[in-house]
Amino acid sequence: MSATIEIVDDPARACAAIMVGAAADAGHVVLAGGSTPRAANEEFVAAVKAVGVDLRETTFWFGDERAVAPDDEDANYKMVRESLIEPLGEDAIGRIMRIEGELGYAAAADAYEREMRDAGPPEFDLLLLGIGPDAHTLSLFPDQDSLNERSRLVVGVPEAGHEPFVPRVSMTFPAVALARHAVVLASGESKADAIAAAFGPNARPDPHLPSSMLGSFAQRLTVLIDPAAAARL
Repeated sequence: MSATIEIVDDPARACAAIMVGAAADAGHVVLAGGSTPRAANEEFVAAVKAVGVDLRETTFWFGDERAVAPDDEDANYKMVRESLIEPLGEDAIGRIMRIEGELGYAAAADAYEREMRDAGPPEFDLLLLGIGPDAHTLSLFPDQDSLNERSRLVVGVPEAGHEPFVPRVSMTFPAVALARHAVVLASGESKADAIAAAFGPNARPDPHLPSSMLGSFAQRLTVLIDPAAAARL
């Protein structure tokens, strides 16, 4: 399937509105790391407080994580805790399904795979995705074997293809296929080349550009970007 590209002045705020709709009514939302997703979390918190959305039955998952302790500066969990969990309060949220990166990439991947399988696996209402300047998404890096995984929902990634160069744990493309709506969120000129390569008019699924493969798995795919990130389209 092809992606729907939406160019907006504030992708984080637009994403927050999508998050509110997905998180309501016992939704399952997969969170992403990165600066724009962090801004989206902050906008989401503001919207939840303003509207009074009940998140006590909502489950938040993580698309990927670094193999580090949860309080490490590189941990996606630390960012989510600071930008979403603490501002809302743990009692206001149903469940946070953390990837236990401190177990090491292989054991943490096995543990999260079991968590997802035990949960159904769930059909995610929303899967948030970032995109790197090399067009990686989740922790699926160009030309790595993880791009070919079709049986597991979660894999360990021993060598990161982008900084910080620490081992990772990542959902796979079969996990992407569980999401009703996948949203690639990006802003800034530094993402323009990757956006054009992965989603431009001449884009084709290419393991050298992992984000270009999302359309082969996503039930619905939206690329939510600002004008700077759209500059090469």
